[in-house]
Amino acid sequence: MSTPATAPPAPSSLKRIVAASLIGTTIEWYDFFLYGAAAALVFNKLFFPDSDPLVGTLLSFLTYAVGFAARPIGALVFGHFGDRLGRKKLLVYSLLMMGGATFLIGLLPTHATIGSAAPLLLTALRLVQGFALGGEWGGAVLLVAEHGDARRRGFWASWPQTGAPAGQLLATGVLATLTATLSDAAFDSWGWRVPFLLSGALVLVGLWIRLSVDESPVFKAALAAAERRKAVHAAAEKPPILAVLRDHWRDVLIAMGTRMAENISYYVVTAFILVYATEHADTSKQTALNAVLIASAVHFVTIPLWGALSDRVGRRPVYLIGALGMGIWIHPFFTLVDRQSFPAMITAVTVALLFHGAMYAPQAAFFSEMFATRMRYSGASIGAQFSSVAAGAPAPLIATALLAEYNSAAPIALYVMAAVLLTVIALGCADETRNRDLSEAGGYEAEPTSAGDEPVRTA
Repeated sequence: MSTPATAPPAPSSLKRIVAASLIGTTIEWYDFFLYGAAAALVFNKLFFPDSDPLVGTLLSFLTYAVGFAARPIGALVFGHFGDRLGRKKLLVYSLLMMGGATFLIGLLPTHATIGSAAPLLLTALRLVQGFALGGEWGGAVLLVAEHGDARRRGFWASWPQTGAPAGQLLATGVLATLTATLSDAAFDSWGWRVPFLLSGALVLVGLWIRLSVDESPVFKAALAAAERRKAVHAAAEKPPILAVLRDHWRDVLIAMGTRMAENISYYVVTAFILVYATEHADTSKQTALNAVLIASAVHFVTIPLWGALSDRVGRRPVYLIGALGMGIWIHPFFTLVDRQSFPAMITAVTVALLFHGAMYAPQAAFFSEMFATRMRYSGASIGAQFSSVAAGAPAPLIATALLAEYNSAAPIALYVMAAVLLTVIALGCADETRNRDLSEAGGYEAEPTSAGDEPVRTA
């Protein structure tokens, strides 16, 4: 027989859990996106000054991509221990690592001071950022998904997803304020350091809130069942990663495929756009930052609405709306940016992020519902973060290289459309998970009744 589903927490408790996950993910994404914006605006001059502007930007984005390379490693390590020790503990560690690395970037000497050691140190700290973020996402969304009930899981689990636009909003807002109030010389000299140093204060707030919540009841029940199975069978559980690769390899591939359009389009729209607008469309960086700032606010508000819609019609239909919409919109997106008009740029980025939100919002519940509790952190994290290496990591690099080669947005739009095609194929192979019970999903939550009984699999 399978473990009974746990009762949903009181509304006040669930809201506190959502707040803890949201604030933590906001801080983590603030740190991560801050690097991306700085890579587009200032790191090429401060850490790669011997290159021409576009090559320097490429090198700057290369260090940006290194953070993505570390995310799968973070997913493996945090996923393993998160499935063994619990979600809450690992979320505290990820927040400390990310905040500490970001704060140190703000103190880092530039190429003019210590030469080639500067980009090496920058790369090392970027690796720490990526490692921490690789473990953050899975734990944050699972903490909410496992506390809530199936009826509104898409809505509640989408709130940690709003940490991405909230972090983007915060990072872009701080940078936009600094670029508006400081001269270019002052910003390049010391102003760029301020948002990185602010991370230290934000981490203290995040820790205070995150330490106040309890562990997921679904995880507690699964851990207790695992201990009873161990006592009856006198055998330790296999590592979660082995169970994921043996029984959920198809779900991992589906998760990776569905992330292609979502991940690539997001970094083209929010990171590469700063390069395209300033280097190709002859628009000021202040205009581009303000457009991303306004669009991110709309993105933040609409993600929970898409999540609520996925509770009504399913995860796959909402995801498909976002993917197809992005594929259709990407050509008008660049056409509007080329107009060098602030309203046109706001429209371009806002509509793009609306379609991105339709993919991003149901993702938390969708991936959580694919895996059993004792392998859910590993499975969801691996599916989400391994795809980042092929999707989000090279996206600004590929887009910048295509722009340098063809001096046109058309190849970049085709690149995004190819990602959309992969996502649509993956969605066609996926099962609808909207009504799945997280205490049973994946089939490893059975109770043994005697030494001869085997755990019963549930669909």
